[in-house]
Amino acid sequence: MSKTVTREEYEAMVGQEIGVSDWFEMTQERINTFADCTEDWQYIHVDPEKAAKTPFGTTIAHGFLTMSMLSAMVYQMPSVEGVVMGVNYGMNKMRFVSPVPVGSKIRGRFVLDKVEEIRPGEIQTTTTVTVEIDGKDKPALVAEWLGRRYFGG
Repeated sequence: MSKTVTREEYEAMVGQEIGVSDWFEMTQERINTFADCTEDWQYIHVDPEKAAKTPFGTTIAHGFLTMSMLSAMVYQMPSVEGVVMGVNYGMNKMRFVSPVPVGSKIRGRFVLDKVEEIRPGEIQTTTTVTVEIDGKDKPALVAEWLGRRYFGG
């Protein structure tokens, strides 16, 4: 559960790490469920026997599955008092740096880069997020993520 901060406190966090999520395990069940949802059944994701013969040595999570886990991770970051809705606005940059082998644990590290007022009651945030793989030096993903937050009247 995230802590709640005022808008002023949140804006004062620009340039700082605002949090690190819990670890999430990339199980084969999670990977298979994502494959079914997206209809991406490439063998490197869903066929352990064939994937074992690749340079990965095992199945790996879809890059988009890793990216999608940001939704769960961000709920553990500070929330802003008075926000009634938040939406994903996109990515300026995103790179899948390293594969995520089945059984790995990943977590997100969030740095708040910018908060801009779009119009009264609406802000846009730019956050650099790094998805770390437990026990690995190189991250799975690095992204510059844009979000919009809307305040109630």
